[in-house]
Amino acid sequence: MKHAVARLRDARMARRQEPFIARGSRAPRCPQCRVIFSHCLCALHPHVATQAGMCLIMCDTEPLKPSNTGWLIADVVQDTFAYAWARTEADPDLLRLLADPQWQPYVVFPGEFVAPERVVAEVQPMPGKRPLFILLDATWPEARKMFRKSPYLDKLPVLSLQPDQLSRYRLRRSTREDHLCTSEVAALCLGLAGEPHAADTLEAYLDVFTDYYLKAKQALPLDLEDALHQRLRSLAGLGAAAPG
Repeated sequence: MKHAVARLRDARMARRQEPFIARGSRAPRCPQCRVIFSHCLCALHPHVATQAGMCLIMCDTEPLKPSNTGWLIADVVQDTFAYAWARTEADPDLLRLLADPQWQPYVVFPGEFVAPERVVAEVQPMPGKRPLFILLDATWPEARKMFRKSPYLDKLPVLSLQPDQLSRYRLRRSTREDHLCTSEVAALCLGLAGEPHAADTLEAYLDVFTDYYLKAKQALPLDLEDALHQRLRSLAGLGAAAPG
């Protein structure tokens, strides 16, 4: 069964009148991992049980981009939900999720842009509730607009992260080095939720995905026994794997 981001991508593709072609490459891509077939990494797909959930609110074209890392979150975290953002209305399924009593939602966003009384720096355990991290999956200018124009988020606590490292993401450029990609943000959230193994696995999976993506783009061979592969296989309990 396809995960939430894959289903959202299919729905978005169905509305397009022309095929979506990733920038810089017209080579056919694996529909599961989104890398060209010669560098497919599906054999390294990790699954980790988590108590926390992830809710991705995605800007219109994000599900279509092969470099999108929200997809990686859905690969790893089973309880990942994905919704398309619209300025004029909210998805009713998203509103039902935010009202579900099993979840304690946190909007993950920099505290400097929020009223201080809404900001939290830690995940507070609550009996009978699981943390649900709401990530705005978009470029930084788009994410700021989404945050301002989504009134259904206004009453939720805002989790302000304080990362102690710069982003290692190399597939897109950001104007600020302290901006993390969506997958890196999710890994920090998992760590705050007391799930370090899931956090480390997601980080390792991002590193391997980035390696495959860049080497496919540059037509370079893979080293299946390098430190990146060994770390991911160790964390995910995977055996040796070959691409394709």
